[in-house]
Amino acid sequence: MFTLRFDMRAPAGSAPAPDLYAAAIEMCAWAEDRGAVVAVLSEHHGTEDGHLPAPQLLASAIAARTKRLAILLAAVPITFWDPVRLAEEISVLDIISKGRVSYAFGIGHRIEEYEHFGVDPRGRGKLADESLALLRALLQGQPVDHDGRRIHVTPPPATPNGPYMWIAGGSRAAARRAARFGLGFISQAASPALEEFYESQCRANGFEAGPAQFPVLGAPTTVFVAEDVDSAWHELGSYLLHDATMAASYRHGDDSVASISRAASVSELREAGGAYRIFTTEEAVEYIRGGRALPLLPLCGGVPPVVAWPYLERAATASQRA
Repeated sequence: MFTLRFDMRAPAGSAPAPDLYAAAIEMCAWAEDRGAVVAVLSEHHGTEDGHLPAPQLLASAIAARTKRLAILLAAVPITFWDPVRLAEEISVLDIISKGRVSYAFGIGHRIEEYEHFGVDPRGRGKLADESLALLRALLQGQPVDHDGRRIHVTPPPATPNGPYMWIAGGSRAAARRAARFGLGFISQAASPALEEFYESQCRANGFEAGPAQFPVLGAPTTVFVAEDVDSAWHELGSYLLHDATMAASYRHGDDSVASISRAASVSELREAGGAYRIFTTEEAVEYIRGGRALPLLPLCGGVPPVVAWPYLERAATASQRA
Protein backbone atom coordinates (compact mmCIF):
# COMPACT_ATOMS: atom_id res chain seq x y z
CA MET A 1 0.00 0.00 0.00
CA PHE A 2 1.50 3.32 -1.07
CA THR A 3 0.59 6.82 -2.19
CA LEU A 4 2.06 8.69 -5.13
CA ARG A 5 2.73 12.41 -5.05
CA PHE A 6 3.79 14.53 -8.00
CA ASP A 7 4.75 18.20 -8.03
CA MET A 8 6.69 18.03 -11.31
CA ARG A 9 9.67 20.11 -10.25
CA ALA A 10 12.22 20.22 -13.07
CA PRO A 11 15.18 22.31 -11.89
CA ALA A 12 18.25 22.93 -14.04
CA GLY A 13 20.23 19.72 -14.32
CA SER A 14 17.27 17.43 -13.72
CA ALA A 15 15.24 15.46 -16.25
CA PRO A 16 13.39 17.52 -18.89
CA ALA A 17 9.80 18.41 -18.01
CA PRO A 18 8.29 16.45 -20.95
CA ASP A 19 10.01 13.28 -19.70
CA LEU A 20 8.81 13.86 -16.14
CA TYR A 21 5.19 14.46 -17.14
CA ALA A 22 5.13 11.37 -19.35
CA ALA A 23 6.65 9.31 -16.54
CA ALA A 24 4.12 10.55 -13.96
CA ILE A 25 1.22 9.41 -16.13
CA GLU A 26 2.84 6.07 -16.88
CA MET A 27 3.73 5.48 -13.23
CA CYS A 28 0.12 5.99 -12.17
CA ALA A 29 -1.14 3.59 -14.83
CA TRP A 30 1.44 0.99 -13.79
CA ALA A 31 1.00 1.43 -10.05
CA GLU A 32 -2.79 1.26 -9.67
CA ASP A 33 -2.69 -2.56 -9.86
CA ARG A 34 0.39 -2.82 -7.64
CA GLY A 35 -0.65 -1.18 -4.38
CA ALA A 36 -1.13 2.52 -5.16
CA VAL A 37 -4.17 3.98 -3.39
CA VAL A 38 -4.05 7.62 -4.47
CA ALA A 39 -2.09 10.04 -6.65
CA VAL A 40 -1.69 13.47 -5.06
CA LEU A 41 -1.00 16.47 -7.30
CA SER A 42 0.10 19.78 -5.83
CA GLU A 43 -0.12 23.29 -7.30
CA HIS A 44 2.18 26.30 -7.30
CA HIS A 45 2.79 29.10 -9.77
CA GLY A 46 5.75 31.00 -11.15
CA THR A 47 8.41 28.93 -9.40
CA GLU A 48 12.04 28.70 -10.48
CA ASP A 49 11.83 24.95 -11.02
CA GLY A 50 8.51 24.73 -12.85
CA HIS A 51 6.32 23.35 -10.05
CA LEU A 52 3.05 22.01 -11.47
CA PRO A 53 0.69 24.99 -12.08
CA ALA A 54 -2.24 23.15 -13.68
CA PRO A 55 -3.04 19.97 -11.73
CA GLN A 56 -6.44 19.53 -13.40
CA LEU A 57 -4.72 18.94 -16.74
CA LEU A 58 -2.37 16.33 -15.34
CA ALA A 59 -5.22 14.75 -13.37
CA SER A 60 -7.23 14.44 -16.59
CA ALA A 61 -4.37 12.64 -18.31
CA ILE A 62 -3.92 10.30 -15.33
CA ALA A 63 -7.66 9.63 -15.13
CA ALA A 64 -7.70 8.69 -18.81
CA ARG A 65 -4.95 6.11 -18.26
CA THR A 66 -6.34 4.58 -15.05
CA LYS A 67 -9.59 2.96 -13.94
CA ARG A 68 -9.61 2.84 -10.14
CA LEU A 69 -6.83 5.06 -8.82
CA ALA A 70 -8.07 7.93 -6.65
CA ILE A 71 -6.63 11.35 -7.45
CA LEU A 72 -6.38 14.20 -4.95
CA LEU A 73 -5.50 17.76 -5.90
CA ALA A 74 -3.88 19.25 -2.82
CA ALA A 75 -3.80 22.02 -2.29
CA VAL A 76 -5.64 24.09 -4.87
CA PRO A 77 -5.37 27.79 -3.94
CA ILE A 78 -8.96 28.79 -4.61
CA THR A 79 -8.09 32.48 -4.38
CA PHE A 80 -6.31 32.28 -7.75
CA TRP A 81 -9.22 30.70 -9.62
CA ASP A 82 -12.35 32.13 -11.18
CA PRO A 83 -14.97 29.97 -9.44
CA VAL A 84 -17.18 29.69 -12.53
CA ARG A 85 -14.35 28.45 -14.72
CA LEU A 86 -13.14 26.19 -11.93
CA ALA A 87 -16.62 24.68 -11.55
CA GLU A 88 -16.66 23.87 -15.27
CA GLU A 89 -13.26 22.19 -15.11
CA ILE A 90 -14.21 20.24 -12.00
CA SER A 91 -17.44 19.04 -13.63
CA VAL A 92 -15.73 17.80 -16.78
CA LEU A 93 -12.90 16.15 -14.84
CA ASP A 94 -15.46 14.48 -12.59
CA ILE A 95 -17.10 13.02 -15.70
CA ILE A 96 -13.81 11.88 -17.23
CA SER A 97 -12.61 10.26 -13.99
CA LYS A 98 -16.02 8.85 -13.02
CA GLY A 99 -15.80 10.64 -9.69
CA ARG A 100 -12.25 9.65 -8.72
CA VAL A 101 -10.84 13.17 -8.31
CA SER A 102 -11.21 15.06 -5.02
CA TYR A 103 -9.96 18.50 -4.00
CA ALA A 104 -8.27 20.11 -1.02
CA PHE A 105 -8.60 23.89 -1.20
CA GLY A 106 -6.22 26.34 0.42
CA ILE A 107 -5.61 30.06 0.15
CA GLY A 108 -1.96 30.00 -0.89
CA HIS A 109 0.98 31.10 1.24
CA ARG A 110 3.39 32.64 -1.29
CA ILE A 111 3.01 36.38 -1.78
CA GLU A 112 4.81 35.90 -5.11
CA GLU A 113 1.83 33.92 -6.39
CA TYR A 114 -0.62 36.65 -5.42
CA GLU A 115 1.54 39.08 -7.38
CA HIS A 116 1.62 36.56 -10.25
CA PHE A 117 -2.18 36.71 -10.52
CA GLY A 118 -2.60 40.34 -9.48
CA VAL A 119 -4.67 39.40 -6.45
CA ASP A 120 -4.54 41.41 -3.23
CA PRO A 121 -3.51 38.98 -0.46
CA ARG A 122 -4.98 41.20 2.26
CA GLY A 123 -8.50 40.04 1.44
CA ARG A 124 -7.70 36.42 0.70
CA GLY A 125 -9.79 34.93 3.51
CA LYS A 126 -12.97 36.71 2.41
CA LEU A 127 -12.22 35.92 -1.23
CA ALA A 128 -11.73 32.23 -0.42
CA ASP A 129 -15.06 32.06 1.41
CA GLU A 130 -16.94 33.78 -1.40
CA SER A 131 -15.33 31.67 -4.13
CA LEU A 132 -15.89 28.43 -2.25
CA ALA A 133 -19.56 29.24 -1.61
CA LEU A 134 -20.17 30.04 -5.27
CA LEU A 135 -18.21 27.00 -6.46
CA ARG A 136 -20.22 24.63 -4.29
CA ALA A 137 -23.49 26.18 -5.44
CA LEU A 138 -22.53 25.89 -9.11
CA LEU A 139 -21.66 22.21 -8.72
CA GLN A 140 -25.23 21.43 -7.67
CA GLY A 141 -26.11 21.41 -11.37
CA GLN A 142 -28.77 24.14 -11.19
CA PRO A 143 -28.72 27.79 -12.33
CA VAL A 144 -27.35 30.19 -9.72
CA ASP A 145 -28.21 33.87 -9.43
CA HIS A 146 -25.04 35.71 -8.44
CA ASP A 147 -24.03 39.35 -8.54
CA GLY A 148 -26.82 40.28 -10.93
CA ARG A 149 -26.28 37.45 -13.38
CA ARG A 150 -27.58 33.92 -13.83
CA ILE A 151 -24.87 31.25 -14.07
CA HIS A 152 -25.50 27.67 -15.11
CA VAL A 153 -22.50 25.31 -15.25
CA THR A 154 -23.10 22.52 -17.76
CA PRO A 155 -22.66 19.63 -17.97
CA PRO A 156 -23.15 18.91 -14.27
CA PRO A 157 -20.59 16.70 -12.52
CA ALA A 158 -21.13 12.94 -12.61
CA THR A 159 -21.00 12.93 -8.80
CA PRO A 160 -24.22 14.35 -7.32
CA ASN A 161 -23.45 17.80 -5.84
CA GLY A 162 -19.87 17.53 -7.05
CA PRO A 163 -16.75 15.67 -5.95
CA TYR A 164 -15.50 15.40 -2.38
CA MET A 165 -13.77 18.51 -1.05
CA TRP A 166 -11.45 19.27 1.83
CA ILE A 167 -9.93 22.42 3.22
CA ALA A 168 -6.15 22.36 3.58
CA GLY A 169 -4.14 24.56 5.94
CA GLY A 170 -2.42 24.78 9.26
CA SER A 171 -4.32 27.61 10.94
CA ARG A 172 -7.47 28.14 12.99
CA ALA A 173 -8.85 30.15 10.06
CA ALA A 174 -8.50 27.12 7.78
CA ALA A 175 -10.10 24.83 10.37
CA ARG A 176 -12.92 27.34 10.84
CA ARG A 177 -13.48 27.50 7.05
CA ALA A 178 -13.68 23.70 6.81
CA ALA A 179 -16.20 23.59 9.65
CA ARG A 180 -18.30 26.42 8.25
CA PHE A 181 -18.77 24.58 4.96
CA GLY A 182 -19.04 21.12 6.52
CA LEU A 183 -15.89 19.88 4.78
CA GLY A 184 -13.05 17.59 5.75
CA PHE A 185 -9.81 19.14 6.97
CA ILE A 186 -6.22 18.38 5.96
CA SER A 187 -3.87 20.02 8.42
CA GLN A 188 -0.25 20.81 7.62
CA ALA A 189 0.51 21.18 11.33
CA ALA A 190 0.57 18.43 13.93
CA SER A 191 -1.59 20.12 16.57
CA PRO A 192 -4.04 18.43 18.96
CA ALA A 193 -5.36 21.89 19.83
CA LEU A 194 -6.13 22.60 16.17
CA GLU A 195 -7.86 19.25 15.79
CA GLU A 196 -9.99 19.96 18.85
CA PHE A 197 -10.79 23.44 17.51
CA TYR A 198 -11.89 22.00 14.15
CA GLU A 199 -14.19 19.49 15.84
CA SER A 200 -15.73 22.16 18.10
CA GLN A 201 -16.30 24.47 15.13
CA CYS A 202 -18.03 21.66 13.22
CA ARG A 203 -20.42 21.14 16.13
CA ALA A 204 -21.03 24.88 16.36
CA ASN A 205 -22.01 24.93 12.70
CA GLY A 206 -24.31 21.93 13.03
CA PHE A 207 -22.04 19.41 11.30
CA GLU A 208 -20.42 16.20 12.38
CA ALA A 209 -16.65 16.61 12.09
CA GLY A 210 -15.62 15.44 8.63
CA PRO A 211 -12.60 13.30 7.86
CA ALA A 212 -9.52 15.05 9.20
CA GLN A 213 -5.86 14.35 8.51
CA PHE A 214 -3.13 15.58 10.83
CA PRO A 215 0.56 14.80 10.28
CA VAL A 216 2.36 12.51 12.69
CA LEU A 217 5.49 14.10 14.12
CA GLY A 218 8.58 12.37 12.83
CA ALA A 219 6.74 10.38 10.17
CA PRO A 220 8.21 10.53 6.66
CA THR A 221 6.43 12.30 3.83
CA THR A 222 8.83 11.30 1.04
CA VAL A 223 10.08 7.71 0.86
CA PHE A 224 12.22 5.75 -1.58
CA VAL A 225 12.89 2.02 -1.34
CA ALA A 226 16.42 0.86 -2.15
CA GLU A 227 18.60 -2.23 -2.15
CA ASP A 228 21.55 -0.23 -0.79
CA VAL A 229 20.64 2.84 1.29
CA ASP A 230 24.10 4.44 1.08
CA SER A 231 24.18 4.15 -2.71
CA ALA A 232 20.64 5.47 -2.92
CA TRP A 233 21.47 8.57 -0.89
CA HIS A 234 24.44 9.14 -3.19
CA GLU A 235 22.20 8.83 -6.25
CA LEU A 236 19.12 10.65 -4.97
CA GLY A 237 20.46 13.04 -2.34
CA SER A 238 20.80 16.15 -4.50
CA TYR A 239 17.23 15.78 -5.81
CA LEU A 240 15.80 15.30 -2.33
CA LEU A 241 17.76 18.28 -1.03
CA HIS A 242 16.46 20.48 -3.84
CA ASP A 243 12.90 19.48 -2.99
CA ALA A 244 13.45 20.18 0.71
CA THR A 245 15.15 23.51 0.07
CA MET A 246 12.44 24.73 -2.29
CA ALA A 247 9.61 23.62 -0.01
CA ALA A 248 11.24 25.43 2.91
CA SER A 249 11.74 28.58 0.84
CA TYR A 250 7.99 28.75 0.21
CA ARG A 251 7.41 29.07 3.95
CA HIS A 252 9.62 32.10 4.66
CA GLY A 253 10.74 30.80 8.06
CA ASP A 254 7.43 29.19 9.05
CA ASP A 255 8.29 25.80 10.56
CA SER A 256 4.76 24.91 11.67
CA VAL A 257 4.41 22.58 8.67
CA ALA A 258 5.46 19.12 9.80
CA SER A 259 7.10 18.13 6.51
CA ILE A 260 9.43 21.16 6.29
CA SER A 261 13.16 20.49 6.64
CA ARG A 262 15.79 23.20 7.10
CA ALA A 263 18.67 20.90 6.11
CA ALA A 264 21.40 22.66 4.15
CA SER A 265 23.20 19.55 2.88
CA VAL A 266 22.45 16.00 1.84
CA SER A 267 24.15 14.67 4.95
CA GLU A 268 22.02 16.92 7.19
CA LEU A 269 18.88 15.82 5.39
CA ARG A 270 19.77 12.17 5.87
CA GLU A 271 20.81 12.53 9.50
CA ALA A 272 17.60 14.40 10.35
CA GLY A 273 15.61 11.22 9.72
CA GLY A 274 12.45 13.24 9.28
CA ALA A 275 10.39 13.91 6.17
CA TYR A 276 12.83 12.39 3.65
CA ARG A 277 13.71 8.72 4.12
CA ILE A 278 15.22 5.89 2.15
CA PHE A 279 14.09 2.47 3.33
CA THR A 280 15.35 -0.99 2.58
CA THR A 281 12.71 -3.35 1.22
CA GLU A 282 12.40 -5.01 4.62
CA GLU A 283 11.93 -1.66 6.34
CA ALA A 284 9.27 -0.73 3.79
CA VAL A 285 7.43 -4.02 4.36
CA GLU A 286 7.50 -3.47 8.12
CA TYR A 287 6.26 0.11 7.70
CA ILE A 288 3.26 -1.03 5.65
CA ARG A 289 2.49 -3.87 8.04
CA GLY A 290 2.22 -1.21 10.71
CA GLY A 291 -0.89 0.02 8.95
CA ARG A 292 0.70 2.92 7.12
CA ALA A 293 0.94 3.65 3.40
CA LEU A 294 4.38 4.41 1.99
CA PRO A 295 4.36 8.09 0.91
CA LEU A 296 6.21 8.04 -2.40
CA LEU A 297 7.40 11.05 -4.39
CA PRO A 298 8.90 9.08 -7.30
CA LEU A 299 10.13 12.06 -9.35
CA CYS A 300 11.21 14.13 -6.34
CA GLY A 301 13.25 17.17 -7.36
CA GLY A 302 13.29 16.07 -11.00
CA VAL A 303 14.75 12.58 -10.53
CA PRO A 304 15.21 11.20 -14.07
CA PRO A 305 12.59 8.54 -14.81
CA VAL A 306 15.23 5.95 -15.67
CA VAL A 307 16.57 6.40 -12.13
CA ALA A 308 13.15 6.64 -10.48
CA TRP A 309 11.53 3.50 -11.88
CA PRO A 310 13.58 0.88 -9.96
CA TYR A 311 12.79 2.62 -6.66
CA LEU A 312 9.07 2.61 -7.49
CA GLU A 313 9.21 -1.04 -8.48
CA ARG A 314 10.84 -1.96 -5.17
CA ALA A 315 8.16 -0.02 -3.27
CA ALA A 316 5.48 -1.94 -5.17
CA THR A 317 7.22 -5.23 -4.34
CA ALA A 318 7.28 -4.27 -0.66
CA SER A 319 3.58 -3.43 -0.84
CA GLN A 320 2.75 -6.82 -2.35
CA ARG A 321 4.85 -8.63 0.25
CA ALA A 322 3.21 -6.76 3.12
